[in-house]
This record gives sequence, structure tokens and C-alpha cells, in this order.
Amino acid sequence: MTVAKSLLLFVLAAVAEIGGAWLVWQGIREHRGALWVGLGVLALGAYGFVATLQPDANFGRILAAYGGVFVAGSLLWGVAFDGFRPDRWDIIGSAVCLAGVALIMYAPRG
Repeated sequence: MTVAKSLLLFVLAAVAEIGGAWLVWQGIREHRGALWVGLGVLALGAYGFVATLQPDANFGRILAAYGGVFVAGSLLWGVAFDGFRPDRWDIIGSAVCLAGVALIMYAPRG
């Protein structure tokens, strides 16, 4: 259950952070306005809170592992919302990052 909870929290954190950054991007770069920017800022703040809910108590470990989730999530967000089509190197790099997440967070420790 702890691994499942951790994975769910990583997904929620990614949606909040990547979604928040995307909203800010849309508000500024695509001229959608201050409401989009404000919603993005709120989502980015929510990301900070979600990260604190991880079962592991080590800040550095959680943020390092989350980096891999962020890489994969960013590519998926681009596919879903911006028409981005990853190439094989994007996919391989993302898989390497997710393998790093598994090692950092879920490898057995003595």
C-alpha cells in the first residue's frame, strides 16, 4: 500500500506542478490572461503541499525521485495538451528517468 500511495502522490504532484506551469505559460505566452496565471500559481502551490505527503521522510530522496516523474509527466502533458509527439529518444530518456525513480524510492534498504 505504501508504494501505491507514493505513486499516486507522485502523479498528483506532477499534475499540480506541470499543470500549474502550463497554465502560467498559457496565461503569459499565449496571452490568455491573468486568471490563467493565477490558477497556475495556485496549482504550483498545491504541488508543494502534495510533495509533503509522501510516506518517505527524506526530502532530498523525494525531490530527486520526483524529478524523474516530472520528466515523464512533462512529455505526457505535451502529448495530451499541446500535440507534442515524442521521438524514440524522448521515450528512452523518460524510461531511464522512471527507472531512476524506482531505484531511488523503492529499492530495498537495510
